[in-house]
Amino acid sequence: MSNIPEEVKKRVEELREQIEYHNYRYYVLADPVISDEEYDRLMKELIDLEKTYPELVTPDSPTQRIGDKVLDEFRTVQHSEPMLSLDNTYDETQIREFDDRVKRALELQVVEYVAELKIDGVSVALRYEKGKFVLGLTRGDGTRGEDITENLKRVHSIPLRLREPIDIEVRGEIYMPVQEFERLNNERLDLGEPLFANPRNATAGTIRQLDTSVTRRRHLDSFIYYVLNPEKYNLKTQWDALNWLKNLGFKVNPDSKLCKNIDQVIEYWSEWTHRKDDLSYWVDGVVVKVNQFELQRMLGTTAKAPRWAIAFKFPSQKVETKILDITVQVGRTGVLTPVAELEPVQLAGTVVKRASLHNFDYIEEKDIRIGDWVYIEKAGGIIPQVLYVDTNKRTGQEKKIKIPESCPICSGKVGKLNSDDVALRCLNPHCPAKLKRSLETFAARNALDIKGLGEKIIERLVDSGLVKDLADIFYLTPFELTQLGSGIGHKTIANLLSQIEQSKNAPLHKVITGLGIPMVGEKTARILSENMRSIEKIMNATVDELTQIPGIGPEVARSIREYFDDDKTKELIKKLQKAGLRLQEDQRQHEQVLAGLTFAITGVLKNFSRNQIENLIHSLSGKVTDSVTKNTDYLIVGENPGSKLDKAKSIGIKIITESEFLELIKFKAKSPQQQKLF
Repeated sequence: MSNIPEEVKKRVEELREQIEYHNYRYYVLADPVISDEEYDRLMKELIDLEKTYPELVTPDSPTQRIGDKVLDEFRTVQHSEPMLSLDNTYDETQIREFDDRVKRALELQVVEYVAELKIDGVSVALRYEKGKFVLGLTRGDGTRGEDITENLKRVHSIPLRLREPIDIEVRGEIYMPVQEFERLNNERLDLGEPLFANPRNATAGTIRQLDTSVTRRRHLDSFIYYVLNPEKYNLKTQWDALNWLKNLGFKVNPDSKLCKNIDQVIEYWSEWTHRKDDLSYWVDGVVVKVNQFELQRMLGTTAKAPRWAIAFKFPSQKVETKILDITVQVGRTGVLTPVAELEPVQLAGTVVKRASLHNFDYIEEKDIRIGDWVYIEKAGGIIPQVLYVDTNKRTGQEKKIKIPESCPICSGKVGKLNSDDVALRCLNPHCPAKLKRSLETFAARNALDIKGLGEKIIERLVDSGLVKDLADIFYLTPFELTQLGSGIGHKTIANLLSQIEQSKNAPLHKVITGLGIPMVGEKTARILSENMRSIEKIMNATVDELTQIPGIGPEVARSIREYFDDDKTKELIKKLQKAGLRLQEDQRQHEQVLAGLTFAITGVLKNFSRNQIENLIHSLSGKVTDSVTKNTDYLIVGENPGSKLDKAKSIGIKIITESEFLELIKFKAKSPQQQKLF
């Protein structure tokens, strides 16, 4: 650190302050004062300086929102004080009864309240030391929560540095905006995965991802509303606390209201009962809090909830309509989704004509038929879904829904991938409906890593007819790409074609991953590559031969065999060979430095991502295991290690740091391919 020029240290600090300020303007105030390009320049300068001087990287640097980490597990941490839940009320009579209880207990005629919209999200606690974000916890059981600090760093409206260097703990809600919730559920629908019932469930599933890149991609947001020990900061009321939190750098809900009495609370609740659908996030009621902290202290709490606050819930809305027909959509992964075509009906501010029926098991479970009268609601206030059938209105003319025997797009075979799969899928690997998704898989970073071949370009390539299968991308010409229209200039075309050309050198396991063979992911692709050594051998292997390979079970073997038995697969492989892809393992011997050794990894590493260090170990003929057993030779330990460390100590596994690992292998990047691992 002493060898770093002072002007560099000063510039890094200036950049961090500027970036945090602009994050505050953009994510908290929604009032940016610089362009995206200017912001990106500041961030790039900081990233470059931190790469040059890695000793300057700190946990509160804005760059830590960008880097992705794969965590071992979530440790549990004791809350500073319990995180209580709220009692609920659903109508005007009950909220007046709450007001009466409060006034009797305080011996007052009128009590002032703060009314805040109740966000359909997940409660969290955030701790700061000297103004720097150090810990984020879930509610957990109320007394202990899970440490989700790394995931919360990916929520841009949560400041990594406050505008004052104070020690403080605050609490609030993490939520998923409506637009992101819709995008995520549409993606899950396409993949045949169960839909999130509401934004709260989606948020809960997101902040507990061990892979922080998942959290980063889902664009969560936050509202902060509570300060622990407010008297330490000379705060007298909840209303003062909300304004103070905003000045510190937190995002505070702008629609909260100071109410002089319970009548104003009811007016606020009534107003938002009708206006809630206009919001960009989902709310399910109003939280009503006694405004003065001294009065809150006097009222106290029960074992489960504060006596000074209550949730005033909005009424749910459902309507009845008739199913006119059932259509079947085929998603980009081949999932067949039944959709109810409805008699148009007004629901929560929009006219609803269609509702997802999720899958054919759902139809059978609910006994849904064409011609039925059904009740529908918007799941999470957004996605129309059928709740139940009004069987009393059946006439006998209703028609049972037939499960498709073939794909409505390509007439191919349909079925489920395995006994646990709820989704019916088109099993034709070359179904046109699946091509766009297949191309995204093929071009992904863990496959051929074709930068520039993103979702929008893929859409245009497929819709224009230029690309009809995976191999067609290797035969694209500059002239053809210019026909795609505006936004794709000569520089973009040149870069894309260059990336496609480079991808021809991808190792065999990445090509196998990119093919998207059902039930074959990155790990299985590597096993196939290491054991079979060429695509030709894999294509000719029997199910019995495949199951002899450690890690390949009967279902996976059958899936591989069915994929390569398809005539269109054989045509595709020929086209890929002709294009010049490497469809066999490099004949040069792997470095044997780690031959016969098995490694496990725990914690966050400083110089490697989890994927990078696993690739390095594999390239040196070592093995990586997800768990620590007596067959593990070394456990590589990073920051914040999980339970693997305790297990390794208990059974006597050798424990080494990242530096000791590099020393162990006496690492030297001898080839361009090895250098690319970093």
